Amino acid sequence: MSSTIQKRAARKSPAERAAEIAEAAREIALGQGLSAITLRNVAARVGVASGLVAHYQPNMDALVAGTFAAIVSEETEEVAALLEKRATPLQQLGMLLETLMDGSRLDVTAIWVEAWTLGRRNEALAACVREQMDAWQAVVQRLVEAGIDAGEFETFDAPSVAWQILGMVDGLNAQALVRWDGVSDRGTHLARAVEGMVGAARGSLLGVQQGGRISRSNAG
Repeated sequence: MSSTIQKRAARKSPAERAAEIAEAAREIALGQGLSAITLRNVAARVGVASGLVAHYQPNMDALVAGTFAAIVSEETEEVAALLEKRATPLQQLGMLLETLMDGSRLDVTAIWVEAWTLGRRNEALAACVREQMDAWQAVVQRLVEAGIDAGEFETFDAPSVAWQILGMVDGLNAQALVRWDGVSDRGTHLARAVEGMVGAARGSLLGVQQGGRISRSNAG
């Protein structure tokens, strides 16, 4: 009788259990990668039977996709909010480049890189990747357009510039995952390239970056 009472007391509401499963998937993704999100691993992390996880998440591709979206959208929103604290588009762009290249977010970079690969066979994940890439491009595009309006940038194709900036950031951070030193001081090279792309004064982005960083260690 006491055993039955104890089991009933341990039961959780559907919302609580779903949140618990989502958090377990997030922890697995950040610690072991998206490919490690399996019924068995999630169940072990939560401490329940695999069947219970399957009841709440019958489609593991969807769970992987949702986990990816939750992780990367949180970072996008965090960085976008922090950039609003900078006074000018030039300052915002300089700080954006530095925070994305300072090495404090490589765990999320790893999630991105794996998602691009897994998305070839997981259409739900591929759709989420496209959506989140669009969200990042929107952030950068708005920043470039604001710089044009303020007279700080000289370019006539903000969408393409935003796409190119993100492509360079993604490529350089992917290299950093394997600690490749073929290009020293990636941040400096990136800033100089972006200055030319947006039509900013030579050295202006590097000068802005000396003012501080937007990283997880000082975001608060």
